Amino acid sequence: MTKELISIEVAYALPDRQKILPLQVAMGTTALDAALQSGIQNHFSDLNVEQSEMGIFGNQLGTRGLAAPSEYQVREGDRIEIYRPLLVDPKEVRRQRAEEAKRKRKEAETSGQSEESSSGG
Repeated sequence: MTKELISIEVAYALPDRQKILPLQVAMGTTALDAALQSGIQNHFSDLNVEQSEMGIFGNQLGTRGLAAPSEYQVREGDRIEIYRPLLVDPKEVRRQRAEEAKRKRKEAETSGQSEESSSGG
């Protein structure tokens, strides 16, 4: 008895290039196994598929009730996206921007008060 095959895609992107590989896998194949079977790591020397976060159409596996890549069974038409690690935490960037804006407001208030006192004499 042969297993039914389904068509999926495996995608990975760097800032300067991307690769989307069409693939047929047996029903019941996990996202992690499908990504490994795709051979996408052969196209990107620094890619470690087993250590990478993955998602299906922008929904990260292992979050919001979705199974982890090693457990999620792909479905017909799924696109497995392999995510690059974040270089900077987005929350940290927002915090730094907020601190910078706060500092600039203080400077503006301080320079505004010193202008008033020097001209209002």
